[in-house]
Amino acid sequence: MRVLLVGGGGREHAIGEALVRGGAELYVVSKHKNPGLARLAKGYGLAKETDIEKVLEYAEKFGVELAFIGPEAPLERGIVDVLEENGIPAVGPSREAAKLETDKAFARAFMERNEIPGRKVFRVFTDVSEMRSWVDEFGRPVVVKPIGLTGGKGVKVVGYQLRDNEEAKAYAEELIRRDGRVLIEERTDGVEFTLQVFSDGKRILPMPLVQDYPHAYEGDEGPITGGMGSYSCSNGLLPFVTREDYEKALETLKATVEAMRKEGTPYKGILYGQFMLSKDGPVLIEYNARFGDPEAINVLPLLRTSLLEIAEGIVDGNLRKAEFEGKATVVKYLAPKGYPTNPVKGVKVEVNEKAVEEAGARLYYASIDENLTLLGSRAIAVVGIADNLEEAERIAQRAIPHIKGELFYRRDVGTRESVEKRIELMKEFGKEFEPNPC
Repeated sequence: MRVLLVGGGGREHAIGEALVRGGAELYVVSKHKNPGLARLAKGYGLAKETDIEKVLEYAEKFGVELAFIGPEAPLERGIVDVLEENGIPAVGPSREAAKLETDKAFARAFMERNEIPGRKVFRVFTDVSEMRSWVDEFGRPVVVKPIGLTGGKGVKVVGYQLRDNEEAKAYAEELIRRDGRVLIEERTDGVEFTLQVFSDGKRILPMPLVQDYPHAYEGDEGPITGGMGSYSCSNGLLPFVTREDYEKALETLKATVEAMRKEGTPYKGILYGQFMLSKDGPVLIEYNARFGDPEAINVLPLLRTSLLEIAEGIVDGNLRKAEFEGKATVVKYLAPKGYPTNPVKGVKVEVNEKAVEEAGARLYYASIDENLTLLGSRAIAVVGIADNLEEAERIAQRAIPHIKGELFYRRDVGTRESVEKRIELMKEFGKEFEPNPC
């Protein structure tokens, strides 16, 4: 089957590899030519992923029978609706269903009216004085969020980026003046984790849990990025997530898909729940309407079931199975020096792919072109896969010296020490549990 993949990042490289492994004939459209995808693809079109008419033009030129949408921005623009109107079924939610990610106010109101478990106290404000009064009356730490897409950035939390509610009010006022409205919600203390599922509009099939490292620098310091790396465990859980808490998180996503169906906006594609595990259980921080990046790079190499078969099940409404290998994974992203605030661009890097392979690791290309020139965002992901976390982390670490250039990465991603820190943090927040092996 001829499949069009939209997007050219590390996430899309992992999707493309899994599609080809599952029997697809791959075609790609993205704003730059990803060197990994270029090798896999039978045809490659260069266009902005949000230029829906251009993407459709390439889809028709390539004669594709199915499309798979990688990033969120084209979903917000209604790419799935346009492709389907032109006879091309697509893996991804409609523009309306994608509002779970693209409109945070919509998502919170949806959770409230459908009594979705794991929801938070929230308010949306358009008036500065009303917002200031509410924050004062609320009297507890808050989170301030822009309503639309932020690429994993732009959210500020009292006690983390924000020092107190005065600073929260100032930031919220800035967003109201800029965007016309702002979302403010209660702060939840705990440790974050990701649960991704496939959905055909009725049924969901879960993937292994993943934990991301969003801060730029080691020790969870520095600005928030799109994600400097992530890990997953061989049992599909995480050391600090019990089976009971996993089931609660899964119930949140099941209830979400069921409520979307009942409201007449079936959710088809990948649904990603970003959860905060509090002492009382998992709370939904946000939905994403697509695979995570780097989280896709953890789970897709473990997928035993054909991704093409899953994609067909999603668009046909008859998902059957999604089986994963019982291995641990560690993803470490190499990013241009200065990322995310002032990244180096236009500089070439050297990659010894053979040596990386001999180290036992896998490579996924992201914001880097076919000449291996840095484009300004996370450039290359290195992945270790093994029976346990320590070995997976060693494999990833062993491969990194074979990539040279104006790059940096977090050495602590997936290390035993960093995982222990998260376990201890959960215990400090009052959570009682026996850590799972990883």
